[in-house]
Amino acid sequence: MKLGIYRHYKGAEYWVERVVTHSETEEKLVIYQALYGDFGWWARPLTMFSEQVEVGGESIPRFEWLRAEKNAG
Repeated sequence: MKLGIYRHYKGAEYWVERVVTHSETEEKLVIYQALYGDFGWWARPLTMFSEQVEVGGESIPRFEWLRAEKNAG
């Protein structure tokens, strides 16, 4: 998975820092930071982060990769 800026299908942007492995289940988790509000850090299973969601009858990515750098326009 590419690291960098992703846009959630609802519009917010996030910085994906890295993919890590859960110590007990060995499930891959995405570690990412909101680029708005309190800039909180989050973890989500890679399978869920990468999945398609249905919006208005159309299948789209839950998170869409935008660019590699935080400060890029």
